[in-house]
Amino acid sequence: MSQRSLHVAQILWPAFIVAGLIEMVVFAWVDPSALSFGSLQLGSQAVYTLAFFLFWALVAVSALLSHWMMQAGSTGKDSSAELDSSPTGAARTARGASRRTHQRRQRQHARSMA
Repeated sequence: MSQRSLHVAQILWPAFIVAGLIEMVVFAWVDPSALSFGSLQLGSQAVYTLAFFLFWALVAVSALLSHWMMQAGSTGKDSSAELDSSPTGAARTARGASRRTHQRRQRQHARSMA
């Protein structure tokens, strides 16, 4: 399986499951036969189908955007990593970057709790 098809599966399969759950929750309260779209009157089966595909598309777009942002964030280069290319220096730089990230997140959390 190629990397691209793996990413598509990682996005569409969870979106499919969540769309099914959303549909169950929505149609537990909404009667599809009571819905009308202007002069267009759809049957219950058509409303269920269209709603499912709409929910699936919305959740898939949301997952795609999250996946894209995670990919964009992980490809950013640390300029200090280019200065020291020795194996121990690279490990030291990675630990330092990780520590700085952890400290920044702790500060943000503390500010949000205040």
